[in-house]
Amino acid sequence: MRLYVPEAHQWNLTYASGQGGTLSVTSSGEFKDGRGEFFDTEPYNGRNILVRQVWSDITPSSCHFEQALSEDGGKTWEVNWITTDTRVSDESDKAQ
Repeated sequence: MRLYVPEAHQWNLTYASGQGGTLSVTSSGEFKDGRGEFFDTEPYNGRNILVRQVWSDITPSSCHFEQALSEDGGKTWEVNWITTDTRVSDESDKAQ
């Protein structure tokens, strides 16, 4: 779920698990100059860690995503997920 909060000029991002029927911790942040940066705090191995999600290189057909974790309050980051998503054309796109 992506919800915009106009008063704060920020987005809240929440993911759903189809396996467990649960929602993730909500990440909050904003898009600025073509880059989206979102943060949350999540439990990990019995402690709370800071999580950063960055959306960049955003085009109508693709975007780049990186997630990183910090155990020291954001002084250092360990990237644990990188992906580039590309829109796949379907048959209706080809007919136009």
